[in-house]
Amino acid sequence: MAQHSKPRRGSHAYSPRKRARRETPRIKAWPSDGDKPALQGFAGYKAGMTHVLVVDYRPTSTTSGQEVFVPVTVLEAPPMKIAAIRFYEYTPYGLKTKTEIWADGIEELAERIPLPKKKKEKSIDNFDEIRVLAYTEPWRITGVPKKVPDLMEIRIGGGDLQQRYEYAQSILGKEISVKDVFSEGEMIDVIAVTKGKGFQGAVKRWGVKLLHHKNRKHRRMIGTLGPWLSWVRPNVPQAGQTGYHKRTEYNKRILKIGENGEEITPAGGFPHYGIVRNEYVVLHGSIPGSVKRLIRMRPAVRYLRGVKVEKPEITYISTTSKQGV
Repeated sequence: MAQHSKPRRGSHAYSPRKRARRETPRIKAWPSDGDKPALQGFAGYKAGMTHVLVVDYRPTSTTSGQEVFVPVTVLEAPPMKIAAIRFYEYTPYGLKTKTEIWADGIEELAERIPLPKKKKEKSIDNFDEIRVLAYTEPWRITGVPKKVPDLMEIRIGGGDLQQRYEYAQSILGKEISVKDVFSEGEMIDVIAVTKGKGFQGAVKRWGVKLLHHKNRKHRRMIGTLGPWLSWVRPNVPQAGQTGYHKRTEYNKRILKIGENGEEITPAGGFPHYGIVRNEYVVLHGSIPGSVKRLIRMRPAVRYLRGVKVEKPEITYISTTSKQGV
């Protein structure tokens, strides 16, 4: 059987650094299956950052068991709606879509894609993978100006194929909460498109060293493009698009999942966002993307250290103004 893909050998340092094709990132790797069928992803919108006082849960930390201030990121995550079930089969060329089952009552999705006119029940058999098409409900959020939903594909994992199919049928056309997918203390991966910085030079884009101050022309340039009688190699640092790249950050811990967003909103609201009014997720540390950016989450795929999934002890959440007042 032919290989599915054959990437080029060696590191290319995130090359080529082009603008992302879409602001809704695709997830290509999913976590291993569990005992029960469940959704393996969710999405929210980045509201901003604050800090909390929490009991350090990291067993190897020098402050383990003590109260420490940690920076956190707040995501507003209103319910998502399941629009369709998609079935795949394995082929020598990878996964191939076999058929789909669409739900009723998803007229708000018509602004994003043309909806199928006929929604008949189909007999499904001999499939190898099952996923759902889910979309966000940004009209519930006042901090995000968009009203058109963001559509994405989420894998259903756990159990056998028949159990996954029954679970998918049970949630088809229904709203799913973030609490139905994740729990407090769980480790997740965050996938998003980073902040766009436009066209930048080689120093900012690649971090190359400044030339000597006695250089003949400029300092913020590279020393050479390469040999004289040759083409320019692809690994030579040059100016170009910086930022607005799809990036994945691994092993972010969920510190809190709440229902009333006003309890986490600082005085005066989050800068450039406003007030959080729906369910929210508090993540330890920073995440890629600007404010209002769509953030996708999935269970951690590289976390093997075995820290127990327990609810963190948060003793204080800063709601002071972030606007310097």
